[in-house]
Amino acid sequence: CMGLPIPHDMDRSRTMPRTVIGCDLSRAFLDVHVFPEAGSARIENSADAIATWLQAVPPDALIVLEATSGCDGPLMAALAARGIAFARVNPRQAREFARAIGVLAKTDRVDARVLAEMGARLELPVTVPSGPARLRLADFLRRRRQLVEIRKAEKVRRHSAGQDEITEEIEAMIDLLSARIDALDRKIAALIAEDRELRRQAELLNPVPGIGPVVLATLLGELPELGSLCRRRIASLAGLAPHAHDSGKWHGTRRIWGGRRKVREALYIAALTAARRVPTLQRMRERLKAKGKPPKAVLIACARQLLVILNAMVRDAKPLAP
Repeated sequence: CMGLPIPHDMDRSRTMPRTVIGCDLSRAFLDVHVFPEAGSARIENSADAIATWLQAVPPDALIVLEATSGCDGPLMAALAARGIAFARVNPRQAREFARAIGVLAKTDRVDARVLAEMGARLELPVTVPSGPARLRLADFLRRRRQLVEIRKAEKVRRHSAGQDEITEEIEAMIDLLSARIDALDRKIAALIAEDRELRRQAELLNPVPGIGPVVLATLLGELPELGSLCRRRIASLAGLAPHAHDSGKWHGTRRIWGGRRKVREALYIAALTAARRVPTLQRMRERLKAKGKPPKAVLIACARQLLVILNAMVRDAKPLAP
C-alpha cells in the first residue's frame, strides 16, 4: 500500500482549504488524488489496504468517488466505520465536469484528480452511509435482480427452442430460478424484520397502496436518505425531478434523467396503483389528464409526489393519513 503525503502536524486553520480526496475505483485498485496537497497513490481495493490507507487520512476530509456498483463496497464500508464524509457522484456528472474544466483525457489517475477538483470546487451533497443491515439488503436485492433478468432471458428463449427436449430443459431452468427468487424474497423479508430501523420504516410504508414487498425492499435498501432530505433533493436523488429545457421565448419539454434508476423504476410501478387509490394522487392524476398530459408524464408526476409523501412519512414517523 502506497502512503499519501498528508502530514498530521500541518496547521489546518480556517484559511486552509478542506482536504478533498478523489478516488477512482476499479475491482483491483483505488487511484487517489489529494487536494490541495496534490499527492497521488494507487491502493489495492481490499478491506485491509483501505483500512491502512485511511489511518493517514484526516478525519475532516471529504472523499469523492463515482457510483461504481460492485467496486465501491469495501471503501464505503470503511469510510462509514471511521466516520469520514464522502460524496458518491454520478459518473456522467463527473465526466461533464471534466470536459467543463478542459480535461479530455481519461485514465484512472486523471479521473481521480478530476474527482478531487470537483469536490473542491462544488458543494457536493454528502452521501448518507448505509448501515450493515441496509448493505446486506442491497446485496440481496442486486442478486434478486440478476436472477430475474436470467429468468426473463430464459422465457424469451423458450419461444425459439425448436425441440421439445430443449423446451423442457428451459422450463426446468425457469422453475429453478423462480424457486431461488422466492427463497431470496423470504430472505429479504427476514432481513427487514430483524433490523429495528428497517422494520420501523417498513411498518410505516407497507400500508401505502402500491408499496409491495419488492418496492418496499428497494426503497429501504437503495434509498437510505429517505426521510432525511427535502422534497426537491429526494426527488432529484431518485431521478424524478423534471429538468427545464428553455431558451428565450421557447419552452421545451421538461424531462427527467439521472438519479437512481432502480428506485425510479420501483416508484413508477408503485404509482400505477397509488395513483388510483391515494386521494392526493387521484386528484393530481385527474388534473393532469384534464390538461392533456401524456399518460407516462402523468405517472411520473404521481411517482414523484408519492416519493414526497413517503419521504414526509419517514421524516415525521407518521403513517399515511386515511
